[in-house]
Amino acid sequence: MMEPEISVHIVREWETPALVDLYTAGGWWLNEHDPSRLPEIVRSSFAFAVAVEDATGRSVGMGRVISDGVSDAYIQDMVVIPEFRGRGAGRKIIRALLAYCYERGVTWIGLIAEPGTEEFYTGVGFSRMKDHIPMRYRGRL
Repeated sequence: MMEPEISVHIVREWETPALVDLYTAGGWWLNEHDPSRLPEIVRSSFAFAVAVEDATGRSVGMGRVISDGVSDAYIQDMVVIPEFRGRGAGRKIIRALLAYCYERGVTWIGLIAEPGTEEFYTGVGFSRMKDHIPMRYRGRL
């Protein structure tokens, strides 16, 4: 059986139900989240990539870049739906996001990898940052 053809598009808008499905596949969607905010997330990202199965038009993966557009960039919300993992969609998304950044002169690109994904990210050129610890603010103002 042939592998499905996957295309990656850098977009400024995308269908909200497809985005909800992708965020759900990543384990990041909670019922209390407001889907009406998703178009703003896409528009406000430095780059937003969506992987699409060519034959069906189905959204099978996504990733985005947060950046000032000058010096640094961070990849986040990187996900491929389970049945398409291991088929190259993730690599295509990463390559599209990296190319977008490099074409605009942004060459310091980081991310925080989830447990179990280090092999994937090292395989596309990322490496651990020695002596750095990822952190997240959990306090209240």
